[in-house]
Amino acid sequence: MPAYRSFLFAPGNHARKVAKVFDCGADNVILDLEDAVAKAEKVATRALVVEALKRPRQNGSRRCGAYIRVNAFNTEFCYGDTVAVVGPDLDGIILPMVERSDQIAAFDWLVGALERERGLPPGGIDIIPIIETGKGLANARTIAAAGTRVKRMAFGAGDYTLDMNMEWTLAESELDHARAEMAVASRAAGLEAPIDTVWVHIKDSEGLAGSARRAKQLGFQGKMCIYPPQVELVNGAFTPTEKEIAFARRVVAAFEKAEREGSSSIQLDGFFIDYPIVYKAQRTLDMVGATEEVT
Repeated sequence: MPAYRSFLFAPGNHARKVAKVFDCGADNVILDLEDAVAKAEKVATRALVVEALKRPRQNGSRRCGAYIRVNAFNTEFCYGDTVAVVGPDLDGIILPMVERSDQIAAFDWLVGALERERGLPPGGIDIIPIIETGKGLANARTIAAAGTRVKRMAFGAGDYTLDMNMEWTLAESELDHARAEMAVASRAAGLEAPIDTVWVHIKDSEGLAGSARRAKQLGFQGKMCIYPPQVELVNGAFTPTEKEIAFARRVVAAFEKAEREGSSSIQLDGFFIDYPIVYKAQRTLDMVGATEEVT
């Protein structure tokens, strides 16, 4: 089962960074064709990121996922990017600036057509839309429910705060509404928990820890990173602690015993335990299974 705690960006046209990015411990890497690449270099960079997908990418006994962020749907580059990158070494595509359900539906159709044309498994390439404008957030529920292959969405605060004329503060309290809406939209459509925005203050580890903690509290499963040292902290924030794991195991064991004795609610360490608490404990243990080999 893949883990989606961390997604580390690398500019697709920066050979030194691309050469090292798969060795940084991230669950997934995003080779960028969008913001990190100047307009004059975008077309030439396509071949570079496709070649980079062939690099070894093991994290312990697990394979690091390889994604490419193409340019936005309404740009002159999106179609060419997608045609160039769809292939057997690609795990997924990050589609930025998604604002409408018809955009993600059309993009899903394009990727599916390329998969069929190239003999790839249908639906095998993951697509993650980034919601990063006011219009995108307003339509997040219809985007999530568009009936495409999308399993999870991502939130982008940089463009979102620019679009909304908001101040992106260190406390990030202004992002609470958007993050909550992303979580609700994902859950309502039956998607996985979303992926959180990057933290741009690359020297502020304490701030990053707080940002990741807040995202987790609001229902996110991981966070995008722009700086390799951020990966370890982000992985840690979205990995259950030993204390959490131990408590989850005790909850599951105690509740199973209570059920056998005819009870569906118990007390444990001063906590009232019923089915929702048990299901949350089981989710914690499932997460351990997804991350323990890459931690």
